[in-house]
Amino acid sequence: MSDTLPVAVMDATCALCSWGARFIHRIDKSGEIRIAPIQSPPGAALMRENGLDALDPESWLFIEDGIVWRDFDALIRVGQRSGGWGLLCTGLKLIPRPVRDWLYARIARNRYAMFGRSDMCALPDPAFRARLLQ
Repeated sequence: MSDTLPVAVMDATCALCSWGARFIHRIDKSGEIRIAPIQSPPGAALMRENGLDALDPESWLFIEDGIVWRDFDALIRVGQRSGGWGLLCTGLKLIPRPVRDWLYARIARNRYAMFGRSDMCALPDPAFRARLLQ
């Protein structure tokens, strides 16, 4: 894998994050965005490099061309980059940043209680699995 390819780093055991990973897989028609579960060595390393605790993740990252986006900003950037239906994610910009950050923090802290657990790495789709950095 090239170090220049964009990568989304997210919790593979969170049902909401698993949905997000499948969303990225659907909207990224280029097939370039890789997904690094934080439970994998590459994902954990990227979290640490960006000052986040891979054992207690309350954020996800999108890294492209050396630029790191976090939280809803990461989702907005993925949508912008992917185009099509992904552009709907840019609607999050309408929410003032302090409110957006507060909302993200509440969802992240309660994601297991709200959405449950899932294992994105167990998904059977071979094209999706090819995106995963393990």
